[in-house]
Amino acid sequence: MSFKKKIETTFLSLIIGFFTFSQYSCNEQQKPEKKDSVADIERRVDSIMKLMTLKEKIGQTVLYTTEHDVTGPVIDKNYLNYLKSGGVGALFNATGSAFTRKLQKIAVEETRLGIPLIFGYDVIHGYKTIFPIPMGEASSWDLDLIQESARIAALEASVEGLHWTFAPMVDIARDPRWGRIAEGAGEDTYLCTRVSEARVKGFQGESLNNQETILACAKHYAAYGAAQAGRDYHTVDISKNTLHNVYLPPFEALAKAGVATMMTSFNEINGIPATGNHYLLRDILREQWNFDGFVVTDYTSINEMVHHGYAENLKHAGELAMNAGVDMDLQGGVYLEHMEASIREGKISEERLDEAVKAILKMKFKLGLFDDPYKYCQEEKEKAVILNQEHLEAARDVARKSMVLLKNDNAILPLNKEQKIALVGPLANDEYHIIGNWVAQGDRNGTAVSVVEGFKEKSIDFNYAKGCNIENELVDFSKAISIAKEADVVVMVMGESERMSGEAASRTSIKLPAIQRSFINEINKLNKPLVLVLMNGRPLDLSDEVRQVDAILETWFPGTSGGHAIADVLFGDYNPSGKLTVTFPRTIGQIPIHYNMKNTGRPADIEGANERYTSKYIDAPNSPLFPFGYGLSYTKFEYGKPELSNNELTADQPISIKTKITNIGERMGEEVVQLYVRDRFGSITRPVKELKGFQKITLEKGESKVVTFTLSVDDLKFFDDHLDFVNEAGEYDLFVAGSSDHEFTNSFSLVLK
Repeated sequence: MSFKKKIETTFLSLIIGFFTFSQYSCNEQQKPEKKDSVADIERRVDSIMKLMTLKEKIGQTVLYTTEHDVTGPVIDKNYLNYLKSGGVGALFNATGSAFTRKLQKIAVEETRLGIPLIFGYDVIHGYKTIFPIPMGEASSWDLDLIQESARIAALEASVEGLHWTFAPMVDIARDPRWGRIAEGAGEDTYLCTRVSEARVKGFQGESLNNQETILACAKHYAAYGAAQAGRDYHTVDISKNTLHNVYLPPFEALAKAGVATMMTSFNEINGIPATGNHYLLRDILREQWNFDGFVVTDYTSINEMVHHGYAENLKHAGELAMNAGVDMDLQGGVYLEHMEASIREGKISEERLDEAVKAILKMKFKLGLFDDPYKYCQEEKEKAVILNQEHLEAARDVARKSMVLLKNDNAILPLNKEQKIALVGPLANDEYHIIGNWVAQGDRNGTAVSVVEGFKEKSIDFNYAKGCNIENELVDFSKAISIAKEADVVVMVMGESERMSGEAASRTSIKLPAIQRSFINEINKLNKPLVLVLMNGRPLDLSDEVRQVDAILETWFPGTSGGHAIADVLFGDYNPSGKLTVTFPRTIGQIPIHYNMKNTGRPADIEGANERYTSKYIDAPNSPLFPFGYGLSYTKFEYGKPELSNNELTADQPISIKTKITNIGERMGEEVVQLYVRDRFGSITRPVKELKGFQKITLEKGESKVVTFTLSVDDLKFFDDHLDFVNEAGEYDLFVAGSSDHEFTNSFSLVLK
């Protein structure tokens, strides 16, 4: 830094300090606010704002990528030039303490005001220690576990200089053709909300000033998971009622829980792209929910409003976005290029820009970056934190608790370690795909544990042969068939490649690739007991496989310690306890299918109707292959009939629901106990059932526990035809079970006085 630059920086620091001090001292009788309180941060932000030029303010609203990672189409690689001129307020895809320190030094020591950068990254399910994909992790239904995995991800990311993750994805997703279903918590609004809250707590902790926490980002606001035909980036066309009852509640819960940032979605709502949607960003987010963080776009979504046909050109798109409530432009360069002209022309008010800049600066203060811009750059701690044994063991535990046992005929699982086992399939010896998609700095070759390695750790007798590739090229089946002939049981590890699900990975078929189906057919001819182990990022059409194999274990993409976790479950060192958070259809023709659909005027089971003229298929049942909430165990659980504390629910008197669950099997196990409710009649049509509570319990062999749920009037509220959040008096049914596929057992009345 030149001597002149040092003098300027020192002078500006003194001015900032003077403004802060003078505001404290204006009234000697008034006690100064505590440092880092809301009032203190407001004053410090105001002191900086008074020094900023228009260009410097605009710079704070600009987010650019570095060249260290590619997570979308690259538009402009000149981020260093923009940074040196104060034209960038945040960067993403910059990782590692050394690199982030280098860039932060430019921002702090080579720009006029020395305002520190925020560094962001897609830390979706782990940073270097990779946990199961979010849909898999949600299948654990274990909120403490989910919070802990996010905490570990934040710890590893923060020690390498990162301040911000673009997670969690809280989109409700009900179409398995959509690749990004892998990133969320599934099809249910209640479960998604609880899981998302746990993830935000894990990322953000108790205080953002703690250098082991990072900012969370709720995405994609809103209804991105409802893309038509399951095609990524496609149009969304839903009613406002569905928007409010299904897709918005997780975002509202996170806004009120203090999530630091929100990311706009690519899709439109009611004909208006989310990134320019005043109703979403101002009326709801700011005015109704009082969101206090800042709003960032998804990758170039301001630019894409031109393609939507909503903006005339990029300058117009920027005006629409800023005026609607978008505070930061991710990678589009629109604010950087056009906002100054828009303000001078009166198309954007400087007051609105100030609002955005203040929201961004407040987060930098909350992170403590003005006090120590390098606090997150901890090169000396990286080796001790990254991929340490505690983290790897946590990843193993989360992975096995996320796995769902879909089938287990004749109790073929767990495997006997004395059996002679043939381990085959394209993913059996895989380290690359096992960690899934969106893996941040996860190591695909070297750190991740394959199933073969997991089997070797068990010191058992097995033979391995690949058999075939994941897709396309034919591989000679002969070696795999040969070892299968000599085996007592065949374990086939099949599924998708990591690029077959996730962003930009929509599929028109959700079957296993053709070469894998052929391989299963050939092995099936041997009449050997078959265990199918799946790795995938979406529900699959397993209608053929469910008839061919004896057992199916859904492992999703289980992460860095996945091979160990799979072996733990297969050999009974861990009893599977996962439950589906998404419905598995019998065929793609049933899509969309989810457990909480609405009835029609002619339901298939309507009493007294002509059987032909009801809502059903003529070539398949209406029911799914595997329903929401479903998952088997190596033991069995018996449910008693729920007992209600009373039969009337009022504002003053909640209902307590008690159910006795007994482990009647031969080993200890965990069970996810689920409460479902049905509103028989409403001013608008209501779902056939809705999840209203769940608890995960552990029971020893022969042990019983009484699980208690409490229902209040608030638990039964919904948005009516006028979008009022209401209760309606009437009759309700409920049941408590281990899956959504169960008959109602009890009823009660909601009485409004």
